[in-house]
Amino acid sequence: MQTIKTDLSSTSKIIRLFRVGRIVAHTLLGLTIASVVLPLAGKSFKSRLIQWWCRKLLAAFNLQVSSHGHIPAKDAQLTTTMFVANHISWSDIHAINSVIALRFIAKSEIRNWPVFGYLVSRANTLFIDRSRKRDAKRTIDVAVQSLQAGDNLCLFPEGTTTDGSVLHPFKSSLIQAAIEAKASIRPVAIRYPHPDGGVNIDVAYAGETTLMQSMQKILSQKKPVIELHFLKPITAEDVAKQDRRELTLQIEALIRRHLAL
Repeated sequence: MQTIKTDLSSTSKIIRLFRVGRIVAHTLLGLTIASVVLPLAGKSFKSRLIQWWCRKLLAAFNLQVSSHGHIPAKDAQLTTTMFVANHISWSDIHAINSVIALRFIAKSEIRNWPVFGYLVSRANTLFIDRSRKRDAKRTIDVAVQSLQAGDNLCLFPEGTTTDGSVLHPFKSSLIQAAIEAKASIRPVAIRYPHPDGGVNIDVAYAGETTLMQSMQKILSQKKPVIELHFLKPITAEDVAKQDRRELTLQIEALIRRHLAL
């Protein structure tokens, strides 16, 4: 996909109010879909709905998605794959879902987010409580079962978000699920570009920045961009040849190198 030019100049109050109106209307529609439609929808239709809703939500924020590299084909019947990415903002999930609908492994705190926590829960997210060591084993078991059933999962192994200028060491425990399920792995390098060639740290949902503050900063920018760089897949055969620590270090190195961090 062609690179999209970022424009971080400030939006007018009228534009921000217009965007907020679109976001509220689309969120209300999402609540209706999550409550009424998703429980009755088949797997394929549910994925298409989630993909459509995420794409329209990002459009309401005017957050442009620029995909590069080994992008999953729209008509590909991709199964038993774990996507592994660095994590910068709440919008990472929606951006990836706008390209391919996945089941995400996320920290349990997200379940308590107002409105969006409910929507994420209804999208079949697998939550992990990182404060409880025993929960990691349960999450691995559920992830293995999900992958073996043909699901595609997405994991953010840093365990937290950054402002995009650094990359935290990847935690290896949940990578074990890909090994046990004989899954392939697709590393994804996420970047929010700045026009000067650096990173747009203002959109990050990290550190002391609240969810609302992150959203407000995105609304205040004329055309922020999120780049999704889909790196070369690691085949199930190659995954099986390594232990989880070696595999985790390999994935981290690939993403770190691509982001030049």
